[in-house]
Amino acid sequence: MRRGGLLSPGRLVALGALGAALGVAGCEPAAPAGPATDAPGEADSLDLERMLRQHRYVPYQPSELFLDGAVMRRPPEGTVPHDEVTGDPALTRGVVGGAYATRFPVPVTIELVRYGKERYDIFCSACHGVAGDGESEVARNMTQRRPPSLVDARVQAFPPGRIYQAIVEGYGLMRSYAPQIPLRGRWAIVAYVKALGRSRAAALDALPPPLRERARKELP
Repeated sequence: MRRGGLLSPGRLVALGALGAALGVAGCEPAAPAGPATDAPGEADSLDLERMLRQHRYVPYQPSELFLDGAVMRRPPEGTVPHDEVTGDPALTRGVVGGAYATRFPVPVTIELVRYGKERYDIFCSACHGVAGDGESEVARNMTQRRPPSLVDARVQAFPPGRIYQAIVEGYGLMRSYAPQIPLRGRWAIVAYVKALGRSRAAALDALPPPLRERARKELP
């Protein structure tokens, strides 16, 4: 019974008891879920580890599925990786007519050299040194074979294509950096390596006047 828009005391007591009962019911812990089963069609049968336990082959494992008994298959003749850059071999491989390219297949600009410095500092300087002289903490700890100085006259005499090939194919203990460095970045690094060598051999008087004055102030 409502009086003046208020609930009667009896109804208040009843509502309070109902609220307490609902509160107690809401605090009860949910019944534990049953163990997961492998029965198909059941919601709790999802097994997130099944792909780890399924029968599978590993690289170099023998297989009776193929006539040659090897599980690793050769790609069909003539196929290339989906990310392979194709075109002029001077550009993509640094090779012209079976020999290293002696000229840059891209325009060498100050922007390219600056980009090459950025890429070199990231990928090359840890081993070959910031100055390209082979002096670095990593190089000092490589006792089997130290990275060569890239400003050495012998290396600087290499044609651009040979330096490019070292980046793409790897050389000695150095792995290939082709997956990490796109085509333009590779040629940019080659241009910067060549610039490092020229900077070591440049005569002070051959520098432009602003750079000449700066060199006199900063160089010992």
